[in-house]
Amino acid sequence: MLDQNSFKKDLLSWFDENQRAMPWRETTNPYYIWISEVMLQQTQVKTVIDYYHRFTERFPTVADLSDAHQDEVLKYWEGLGYYSRARNFHHAIQEVQTKYNGQVPSNPDLFKQLKGVGPYTQAAVMSIAFDLPLPTVDGNVFRVWSRLNNDFSDTTKQSVRKKFEDELRPYVATQAGQFNQAMMELGALICTPKSPLCLLCPVQSHCEALEQGTVDDLPVKTKKVKKKTIHQNCYVIKNKQGELLIEQRTEKLLNGMWEFPMYEAAHSEEDVYDLLKQDVSISEAPIFKLKHQFTHLTWDIKVFSVDDTIDADQVELAENFTWMKLEDRDQFNFPASMHKVLDALESK
Repeated sequence: MLDQNSFKKDLLSWFDENQRAMPWRETTNPYYIWISEVMLQQTQVKTVIDYYHRFTERFPTVADLSDAHQDEVLKYWEGLGYYSRARNFHHAIQEVQTKYNGQVPSNPDLFKQLKGVGPYTQAAVMSIAFDLPLPTVDGNVFRVWSRLNNDFSDTTKQSVRKKFEDELRPYVATQAGQFNQAMMELGALICTPKSPLCLLCPVQSHCEALEQGTVDDLPVKTKKVKKKTIHQNCYVIKNKQGELLIEQRTEKLLNGMWEFPMYEAAHSEEDVYDLLKQDVSISEAPIFKLKHQFTHLTWDIKVFSVDDTIDADQVELAENFTWMKLEDRDQFNFPASMHKVLDALESK
């Protein structure tokens, strides 16, 4: 069993001397800390820093972000992926502006009611910004705590998250924000998933897994279900002015982002005919191929060109379609997969 006082002292002493310089560690503004925590979900620190600077420069206050149109917010998020994070955060900030006069609530129960705020985000923002005694349990903490206690519980289970939170609660009675950040930093820099730097670990004397030789066996995670692959056909369609037809997604996945018309492969040519209300000549072979990975599925995309030039005045399109000049691509927020297609078109 860990000696709480000596473990915490060793961990915080190491963190004070070795923590990485990050812009969100230079502020206690809960809005900025919240931005960083949302961006850091599923994304590496080195990627987030530039996005964080651009985002906070464009939306320096809650009011600025609340007043912004979602399309612009997504544009500043473009490339970070997991776009539901941006939409939920934007919605939550609008709630903060209207319900709490632009002040992020320091009451953790009120904060957790905001859209997109789960247990981890609640604990991270409340502890770092307001030093409230809430333990953060993310992937790094799951790994560190499992190894420290030689705990073989399945970390994918919600009951294990609750158990870890309960066990960590005494450690955040004071200096909660520092302790939580130190635990996450230890997992990121020392107690890594593969080849952990145990000999350099500041808390190695407290680690039961190191003593038992089980470090590489922890944490325990049940295997994920194999990703589903969806075969998609995507179509590059030009009008007489040389503009390209694009569509704004209305599905939950990548909602609000733009793409070339894309359909599941089985009946995609018929979908194009229905879209344009005419038979058109479509390239026999794809002009471009790519795969795009999501957390739960893979898109296997073949890109075809419609060889006929379309008279835009003769085609009635739904309001989520528009014609775009290739040089105006930066005015629209495209997912990474579509940027690959756009880059290929520009290089021709």
